[in-house]
Amino acid sequence: MNAREARLTVAALPPRLHAVCAAVARAALVVACVALVGMALVEGWQVFARYVLNDSPSWTEPVALLFMSTAMMLGAAHFGFFIGVELAPPRLRRALKIFARLVAATIGVLLAAWGGELLVDGWSVPMAGAPLPQGVVYLPIALGGALIALFSLEKLGDASWR
Repeated sequence: MNAREARLTVAALPPRLHAVCAAVARAALVVACVALVGMALVEGWQVFARYVLNDSPSWTEPVALLFMSTAMMLGAAHFGFFIGVELAPPRLRRALKIFARLVAATIGVLLAAWGGELLVDGWSVPMAGAPLPQGVVYLPIALGGALIALFSLEKLGDASWR
């Protein structure tokens, strides 16, 4: 393979990576939406069971919290602050975008690492009120952090290819 073919091969990677990241982003958004609907259903059941049946189930609070953290962390992977960056002059805007993506990627890696550590540490502990391991509460934090890092690095790669 000569140098020109190598450049063409490397240049072909970002569109594939972008397609994979777009599919993962779409899936994360779907899971976040399903988690929001699940949280609403669980809370609805909690209210109905408590006030109509006079028998409040113990599992609804931890499950609703799991749904909430899932929706929050997977939805956070799509969030950003753009107004200040877009109003900056072009050179400063580029530097701010690079800095913001590096900070977001670092935070995502830390969330993924520490969330994963808490996930593993709490896996053998039973969750109070629900038949789940306590560690499952940290799964959305680990996954959300990994997605934040992935999407930040993908956007950082987009800036360097232009």
